[in-house]
Amino acid sequence: MDYDRKSAVSSFYGGRRGSFDALNHSQSPDYAPSGRPRDDASSFYADRQPRASHEMLTGGQSAGYNASSFFAAGRLEPLKGGRDEEEEAPEAQTWDVYADFNNAGPRYSTAFGIGQHQDAGYHQLPPPPPPPGAKTDGDADSSHTPVELVTVPALGPEWQLAEMKNMTKSGRREIKSEKRQEKWKAWHRGETGMCGKWFTKKFLAFFMFGLAAIIGTILAITIPRVPGLSFNSSTPLVAATGSYNASIPTQFSRYPANFSFPAYADIQVDTTANIIPLTFNYISAQVWDPNTNLQVGTGYFGKDTLPAKSYPKIQVPLNFSYVASNDTDPTWNEWYNACKNAGLYATGSRPGVNFKLILTMDIAGLPSTQSQSTQVNAAPCPIELSINAA
Repeated sequence: MDYDRKSAVSSFYGGRRGSFDALNHSQSPDYAPSGRPRDDASSFYADRQPRASHEMLTGGQSAGYNASSFFAAGRLEPLKGGRDEEEEAPEAQTWDVYADFNNAGPRYSTAFGIGQHQDAGYHQLPPPPPPPGAKTDGDADSSHTPVELVTVPALGPEWQLAEMKNMTKSGRREIKSEKRQEKWKAWHRGETGMCGKWFTKKFLAFFMFGLAAIIGTILAITIPRVPGLSFNSSTPLVAATGSYNASIPTQFSRYPANFSFPAYADIQVDTTANIIPLTFNYISAQVWDPNTNLQVGTGYFGKDTLPAKSYPKIQVPLNFSYVASNDTDPTWNEWYNACKNAGLYATGSRPGVNFKLILTMDIAGLPSTQSQSTQVNAAPCPIELSINAA
Protein backbone atom coordinates (compact mmCIF):
# COMPACT_ATOMS: atom_id res chain seq x y z
CA MET A 1 0.00 0.00 0.00
CA ASP A 2 1.43 3.41 -1.02
CA TYR A 3 0.91 5.93 1.78
CA ASP A 4 2.60 8.77 -0.12
CA ARG A 5 -0.49 9.18 -2.31
CA LYS A 6 -2.77 9.74 0.65
CA SER A 7 -3.88 13.27 1.55
CA ALA A 8 -3.66 14.95 4.92
CA VAL A 9 -7.08 13.50 5.70
CA SER A 10 -5.83 9.95 5.32
CA SER A 11 -2.85 10.75 7.51
CA PHE A 12 -5.25 11.94 10.17
CA TYR A 13 -6.75 8.42 10.33
CA GLY A 14 -3.42 6.67 10.97
CA GLY A 15 -1.57 6.82 7.72
CA ARG A 16 1.96 8.09 7.48
CA ARG A 17 2.37 11.67 6.37
CA GLY A 18 3.94 11.78 2.97
CA SER A 19 6.91 13.93 2.14
CA PHE A 20 5.03 15.76 -0.57
CA ASP A 21 3.45 19.08 0.45
CA ALA A 22 0.96 20.18 -2.14
CA LEU A 23 0.63 23.72 -0.74
CA ASN A 24 4.35 24.57 -0.74
CA HIS A 25 5.44 22.58 -3.77
CA SER A 26 5.76 24.58 -6.97
CA GLN A 27 4.85 21.62 -9.19
CA SER A 28 1.84 19.45 -8.59
CA PRO A 29 2.59 15.68 -8.52
CA ASP A 30 1.63 13.51 -11.40
CA TYR A 31 -1.02 11.21 -10.13
CA ALA A 32 -1.94 8.45 -12.49
CA PRO A 33 -5.56 7.56 -12.16
CA SER A 34 -6.31 3.94 -11.53
CA GLY A 35 -8.04 1.91 -14.13
CA ARG A 36 -10.29 0.25 -11.58
CA PRO A 37 -13.42 2.08 -10.53
CA ARG A 38 -13.10 3.67 -7.09
CA ASP A 39 -15.25 2.95 -4.16
CA ASP A 40 -15.36 6.28 -2.33
CA ALA A 41 -16.88 4.92 0.79
CA SER A 42 -14.50 2.02 1.08
CA SER A 43 -11.51 4.17 0.26
CA PHE A 44 -12.59 6.73 2.91
CA TYR A 45 -12.90 4.08 5.62
CA ALA A 46 -10.02 1.98 4.38
CA ASP A 47 -7.67 2.81 7.21
CA ARG A 48 -10.33 1.87 9.78
CA GLN A 49 -10.75 -1.69 8.40
CA PRO A 50 -8.49 -4.64 9.19
CA ARG A 51 -5.53 -5.11 7.00
CA ALA A 52 -6.77 -8.31 5.32
CA SER A 53 -10.19 -7.03 4.42
CA HIS A 54 -8.65 -3.79 3.31
CA GLU A 55 -6.37 -5.48 0.88
CA MET A 56 -9.18 -7.65 -0.39
CA LEU A 57 -11.33 -4.65 -1.16
CA THR A 58 -8.66 -2.44 -2.64
CA GLY A 59 -6.47 -5.10 -4.17
CA GLY A 60 -3.57 -3.97 -2.04
CA GLN A 61 -4.00 -0.22 -2.84
CA SER A 62 -5.81 2.62 -1.10
CA ALA A 63 -6.56 5.93 -2.80
CA GLY A 64 -7.47 7.71 0.48
CA TYR A 65 -9.66 10.88 0.58
CA ASN A 66 -8.16 13.95 -1.06
CA ALA A 67 -8.85 16.30 -3.88
CA SER A 68 -6.62 14.33 -6.21
CA SER A 69 -8.90 11.30 -5.82
CA PHE A 70 -11.54 12.97 -8.03
CA PHE A 71 -9.71 15.23 -10.51
CA ALA A 72 -6.28 16.37 -11.44
CA ALA A 73 -5.97 19.64 -9.55
CA GLY A 74 -2.72 20.66 -11.12
CA ARG A 75 -0.68 23.23 -9.17
CA LEU A 76 -2.39 24.20 -5.88
CA GLU A 77 -1.89 27.65 -4.33
CA PRO A 78 -2.67 28.74 -0.81
CA LEU A 79 -5.71 30.96 -0.18
CA LYS A 80 -3.52 34.08 0.33
CA GLY A 81 -1.58 33.65 -2.85
CA GLY A 82 1.38 32.00 -1.22
CA ARG A 83 2.25 34.91 1.15
CA ASP A 84 1.47 35.87 4.76
CA GLU A 85 0.32 39.48 5.14
CA GLU A 86 0.81 39.46 8.89
CA GLU A 87 4.45 38.45 8.48
CA GLU A 88 5.05 41.03 5.77
CA ALA A 89 3.53 43.91 7.85
CA PRO A 90 6.09 46.12 9.62
CA GLU A 91 6.47 45.74 13.32
CA ALA A 92 3.90 48.02 15.02
CA GLN A 93 4.68 50.14 17.99
CA THR A 94 3.48 49.33 21.43
CA TRP A 95 -0.36 49.61 21.62
CA ASP A 96 -1.87 51.83 24.28
CA VAL A 97 -5.43 50.72 25.02
CA TYR A 98 -6.25 54.00 26.85
CA ALA A 99 -4.98 56.21 24.05
CA ASP A 100 -8.43 57.22 22.79
CA PHE A 101 -9.96 57.86 26.22
CA ASN A 102 -7.53 59.77 28.43
CA ASN A 103 -6.33 63.33 28.02
CA ALA A 104 -2.59 62.67 28.09
CA GLY A 105 -2.02 59.70 25.77
CA PRO A 106 -1.90 59.39 21.97
CA ARG A 107 -4.96 59.33 19.75
CA TYR A 108 -5.38 56.51 17.26
CA SER A 109 -8.96 57.28 16.28
CA THR A 110 -9.58 58.86 12.90
CA ALA A 111 -13.31 59.43 13.47
CA PHE A 112 -14.79 62.74 12.28
CA GLY A 113 -11.66 63.53 10.27
CA ILE A 114 -9.22 63.32 13.18
CA GLY A 115 -5.77 62.22 12.08
CA GLN A 116 -6.62 61.84 8.38
CA HIS A 117 -3.92 64.30 7.37
CA GLN A 118 -1.36 63.05 9.86
CA ASP A 119 1.18 60.28 9.72
CA ALA A 120 0.03 56.95 11.09
CA GLY A 121 1.43 55.88 14.38
CA TYR A 122 1.88 57.50 17.74
CA HIS A 123 0.82 61.15 18.01
CA GLN A 124 1.09 63.08 21.23
CA LEU A 125 -1.84 65.31 22.17
CA PRO A 126 -1.27 69.10 21.90
CA PRO A 127 -0.75 70.93 25.20
CA PRO A 128 -3.91 72.38 26.81
CA PRO A 129 -4.58 76.10 26.23
CA PRO A 130 -3.72 78.46 29.10
CA PRO A 131 -6.61 79.71 31.31
CA PRO A 132 -8.16 83.11 30.54
CA GLY A 133 -6.14 85.97 31.96
CA ALA A 134 -2.94 83.92 32.40
CA LYS A 135 0.24 85.39 30.99
CA THR A 136 2.13 83.39 28.38
CA ASP A 137 5.58 83.66 26.88
CA GLY A 138 4.16 85.47 23.90
CA ASP A 139 2.87 88.32 26.02
CA ALA A 140 6.40 89.60 26.57
CA ASP A 141 6.92 90.23 22.88
CA SER A 142 3.65 90.78 21.06
CA SER A 143 5.43 91.60 17.81
CA HIS A 144 6.10 87.91 17.22
CA THR A 145 2.63 86.79 18.25
CA PRO A 146 -0.46 87.30 16.10
CA VAL A 147 -2.92 89.60 17.83
CA GLU A 148 -6.63 89.15 17.27
CA LEU A 149 -8.38 92.50 16.97
CA VAL A 150 -12.09 92.90 17.70
CA THR A 151 -13.84 95.51 15.58
CA VAL A 152 -16.51 97.44 17.46
CA PRO A 153 -18.88 99.40 15.23
CA ALA A 154 -18.98 103.07 16.04
CA LEU A 155 -22.18 105.05 16.43
CA GLY A 156 -23.23 106.04 12.99
CA PRO A 157 -25.56 104.93 10.24
CA GLU A 158 -25.99 101.55 11.97
CA TRP A 159 -28.30 103.24 14.54
CA GLN A 160 -31.84 103.58 13.28
CA LEU A 161 -33.96 106.66 13.77
CA ALA A 162 -36.32 104.80 16.09
CA GLU A 163 -33.41 103.74 18.33
CA MET A 164 -32.04 107.27 18.51
CA LYS A 165 -35.51 108.60 19.31
CA ASN A 166 -35.91 106.11 22.17
CA MET A 167 -32.86 107.67 23.82
CA THR A 168 -34.49 111.10 24.01
CA LYS A 169 -36.82 112.31 26.76
CA SER A 170 -39.84 112.28 24.48
CA GLY A 171 -39.02 108.74 23.37
CA ARG A 172 -38.71 107.53 26.95
CA ARG A 173 -42.02 109.18 27.79
CA GLU A 174 -43.68 107.39 24.88
CA ILE A 175 -42.22 104.06 26.02
CA LYS A 176 -43.52 104.60 29.55
CA SER A 177 -46.91 105.60 28.17
CA GLU A 178 -47.07 102.45 26.04
CA LYS A 179 -46.13 100.31 29.03
CA ARG A 180 -48.89 101.92 31.09
CA GLN A 181 -51.42 101.31 28.32
CA GLU A 182 -50.34 97.68 27.98
CA LYS A 183 -50.58 97.19 31.72
CA TRP A 184 -54.04 98.79 31.80
CA LYS A 185 -55.24 96.56 28.94
CA ALA A 186 -53.83 93.47 30.65
CA TRP A 187 -55.53 94.45 33.92
CA HIS A 188 -58.82 95.18 32.13
CA ARG A 189 -58.68 91.69 30.57
CA GLY A 190 -57.97 90.14 33.96
CA GLU A 191 -54.48 88.92 33.01
CA THR A 192 -52.60 90.81 35.73
CA GLY A 193 -53.21 92.73 38.92
CA MET A 194 -52.30 96.13 40.27
CA CYS A 195 -49.85 94.65 42.80
CA GLY A 196 -48.48 91.63 41.02
CA LYS A 197 -51.11 88.91 41.13
CA TRP A 198 -53.26 90.84 43.62
CA PHE A 199 -55.99 93.35 42.87
CA THR A 200 -57.09 91.93 39.57
CA LYS A 201 -60.28 93.26 38.05
CA LYS A 202 -62.42 90.53 39.58
CA PHE A 203 -60.69 90.74 42.96
CA LEU A 204 -61.02 94.54 42.98
CA ALA A 205 -64.76 94.31 42.31
CA PHE A 206 -65.28 92.00 45.30
CA PHE A 207 -62.91 94.09 47.41
CA MET A 208 -64.74 97.34 46.65
CA PHE A 209 -68.09 95.70 47.35
CA GLY A 210 -66.86 94.40 50.69
CA LEU A 211 -65.24 97.73 51.52
CA ALA A 212 -68.44 99.61 50.70
CA ALA A 213 -70.42 97.22 52.90
CA ILE A 214 -68.01 97.72 55.80
CA ILE A 215 -68.00 101.50 55.41
CA GLY A 216 -71.78 101.56 55.16
CA THR A 217 -72.08 99.49 58.33
CA ILE A 218 -69.64 101.74 60.19
CA LEU A 219 -71.42 104.89 59.04
CA ALA A 220 -74.80 103.45 59.95
CA ILE A 221 -73.53 102.89 63.46
CA THR A 222 -71.45 105.99 64.00
CA ILE A 223 -73.28 108.74 62.11
CA PRO A 224 -75.61 110.48 64.59
CA ARG A 225 -79.26 111.08 63.83
CA VAL A 226 -80.94 114.40 64.46
CA PRO A 227 -83.01 113.86 67.60
CA GLY A 228 -86.62 114.78 68.05
CA LEU A 229 -87.49 117.61 70.52
CA SER A 230 -90.66 118.06 72.54
CA PHE A 231 -91.67 120.51 75.30
CA ASN A 232 -93.24 119.84 78.64
CA SER A 233 -96.92 120.40 78.02
CA SER A 234 -97.67 121.79 81.50
CA THR A 235 -94.57 123.94 82.13
CA PRO A 236 -92.57 124.50 78.92
CA LEU A 237 -90.74 127.35 80.72
CA VAL A 238 -89.37 126.95 84.23
CA ALA A 239 -87.86 129.55 86.54
CA ALA A 240 -84.08 129.87 86.57
CA THR A 241 -82.14 129.00 89.67
CA GLY A 242 -78.65 129.32 91.01
CA SER A 243 -76.02 131.52 89.51
CA TYR A 244 -77.83 131.88 86.24
CA ASN A 245 -80.83 133.40 87.99
CA ALA A 246 -78.59 135.91 89.76
CA SER A 247 -76.77 136.89 86.61
CA ILE A 248 -79.83 138.36 84.89
CA PRO A 249 -82.09 140.95 86.57
CA THR A 250 -85.84 140.30 86.69
CA GLN A 251 -87.82 143.51 85.96
CA PHE A 252 -90.66 145.07 84.06
CA SER A 253 -90.50 148.84 83.51
CA ARG A 254 -92.97 151.22 81.91
CA TYR A 255 -90.65 154.17 81.46
CA PRO A 256 -88.93 153.22 79.24
CA ALA A 257 -91.05 150.19 78.43
CA ASN A 258 -88.93 147.05 78.73
CA PHE A 259 -88.67 143.76 80.56
CA SER A 260 -86.01 141.14 81.29
CA PHE A 261 -85.92 137.87 83.27
CA PRO A 262 -84.13 134.46 83.13
CA ALA A 263 -85.81 131.11 82.50
CA TYR A 264 -85.19 127.56 81.29
CA ALA A 265 -86.82 125.85 78.34
CA ASP A 266 -87.75 122.34 79.55
CA ILE A 267 -87.15 120.06 76.55
CA GLN A 268 -87.28 116.32 76.14
CA VAL A 269 -84.85 114.82 73.54
CA ASP A 270 -85.63 111.61 71.61
CA THR A 271 -82.36 109.65 70.92
CA THR A 272 -83.92 106.27 70.14
CA ALA A 273 -82.71 106.45 66.51
CA ASN A 274 -79.07 106.68 67.61
CA ILE A 275 -76.88 103.61 68.20
CA ILE A 276 -74.06 105.43 69.96
CA PRO A 277 -74.39 108.33 72.44
CA LEU A 278 -75.34 111.71 70.98
CA THR A 279 -73.07 114.70 71.61
CA PHE A 280 -74.17 118.31 71.30
CA ASN A 281 -71.40 120.79 70.72
CA TYR A 282 -73.84 123.58 71.50
CA ILE A 283 -77.49 124.58 71.16
CA SER A 284 -78.50 128.17 70.47
CA ALA A 285 -82.10 129.38 70.98
CA GLN A 286 -84.22 132.26 69.81
CA VAL A 287 -87.64 133.21 71.25
CA TRP A 288 -90.10 135.09 69.04
CA ASP A 289 -93.55 136.50 69.60
CA PRO A 290 -95.78 134.93 66.94
CA ASN A 291 -98.36 137.69 67.15
CA THR A 292 -96.02 140.64 66.49
CA ASN A 293 -93.13 138.63 64.96
CA LEU A 294 -90.62 140.26 67.27
CA GLN A 295 -87.77 138.58 69.08
CA VAL A 296 -88.16 138.59 72.84
CA GLY A 297 -85.37 136.30 74.02
CA THR A 298 -82.18 134.29 73.31
CA GLY A 299 -80.48 131.23 74.81
CA TYR A 300 -77.37 129.07 74.75
CA PHE A 301 -76.73 125.49 75.83
CA GLY A 302 -73.13 124.26 76.03
CA LYS A 303 -71.54 120.92 75.11
CA ASP A 304 -73.25 117.83 76.47
CA THR A 305 -73.51 114.12 75.68
CA LEU A 306 -76.84 112.33 75.85
CA PRO A 307 -77.30 108.53 76.04
CA ALA A 308 -78.60 106.64 73.02
CA LYS A 309 -81.92 104.77 72.84
CA SER A 310 -83.55 106.95 75.52
CA TYR A 311 -85.57 110.13 76.24
CA PRO A 312 -83.28 112.40 78.26
CA LYS A 313 -84.38 115.90 79.39
CA ILE A 314 -82.36 119.08 79.03
CA GLN A 315 -82.98 122.65 80.15
CA VAL A 316 -81.82 125.36 77.75
CA PRO A 317 -81.04 128.65 79.51
CA LEU A 318 -83.11 131.56 78.09
CA ASN A 319 -82.68 135.31 78.54
CA PHE A 320 -85.94 137.14 77.93
CA SER A 321 -85.28 140.78 77.07
CA TYR A 322 -87.38 143.28 75.19
CA VAL A 323 -87.42 147.08 74.79
CA ALA A 324 -90.48 149.00 73.52
CA SER A 325 -91.19 152.62 72.77
CA ASN A 326 -93.93 152.89 75.45
CA ASP A 327 -96.13 150.74 77.63
CA THR A 328 -98.85 150.56 74.99
CA ASP A 329 -96.69 148.17 72.92
CA PRO A 330 -98.70 144.96 72.39
CA THR A 331 -95.68 142.69 72.91
CA TRP A 332 -94.80 144.41 76.22
CA ASN A 333 -98.40 144.30 77.40
CA GLU A 334 -98.79 140.59 76.51
CA TRP A 335 -95.77 139.53 78.54
CA TYR A 336 -96.57 141.92 81.38
CA ASN A 337 -100.09 140.55 81.76
CA ALA A 338 -98.80 136.96 81.73
CA CYS A 339 -96.13 137.60 84.39
CA LYS A 340 -97.82 140.01 86.86
CA ASN A 341 -99.04 138.82 90.20
CA ALA A 342 -102.04 136.44 90.19
CA GLY A 343 -103.59 138.39 93.09
CA LEU A 344 -104.39 141.20 90.71
CA TYR A 345 -106.86 138.92 88.93
CA ALA A 346 -110.28 138.24 90.38
CA THR A 347 -110.15 134.61 89.36
CA GLY A 348 -106.54 134.22 90.55
CA SER A 349 -105.52 132.82 87.17
CA ARG A 350 -103.04 134.56 84.91
CA PRO A 351 -103.33 134.40 81.12
CA GLY A 352 -100.75 132.39 79.22
CA VAL A 353 -98.23 133.63 76.72
CA ASN A 354 -97.60 132.50 73.16
CA PHE A 355 -94.07 132.19 71.81
CA LYS A 356 -92.06 130.46 69.09
CA LEU A 357 -88.79 128.75 70.00
CA ILE A 358 -86.14 128.16 67.31
CA LEU A 359 -83.28 125.84 68.28
CA THR A 360 -80.04 125.56 66.24
CA MET A 361 -78.05 122.40 67.14
CA ASP A 362 -74.44 121.65 66.38
CA ILE A 363 -74.19 117.85 66.67
CA ALA A 364 -70.81 116.10 66.69
CA GLY A 365 -70.42 113.92 63.60
CA LEU A 366 -72.66 115.95 61.30
CA PRO A 367 -71.16 118.34 58.73
CA SER A 368 -73.60 121.19 59.37
CA THR A 369 -75.88 122.54 62.04
CA GLN A 370 -79.47 121.40 62.37
CA SER A 371 -82.44 123.65 63.22
CA GLN A 372 -85.80 122.85 64.72
CA SER A 373 -88.60 125.15 65.78
CA THR A 374 -91.77 124.77 67.78
CA GLN A 375 -94.59 127.06 68.83
CA VAL A 376 -96.02 127.01 72.32
CA ASN A 377 -99.43 128.46 73.10
CA ALA A 378 -100.77 129.64 76.47
CA ALA A 379 -97.58 128.84 78.31
CA PRO A 380 -97.54 130.10 81.91
CA CYS A 381 -94.95 132.78 82.69
CA PRO A 382 -92.01 131.30 84.63
CA ILE A 383 -91.84 134.32 86.96
CA GLU A 384 -94.43 136.20 89.02
CA LEU A 385 -94.07 139.89 89.76
CA SER A 386 -94.82 141.37 93.15
CA ILE A 387 -98.29 142.73 93.74
CA ASN A 388 -97.05 146.31 93.92
CA ALA A 389 -94.86 146.04 90.80
CA ALA A 390 -95.53 148.47 88.05
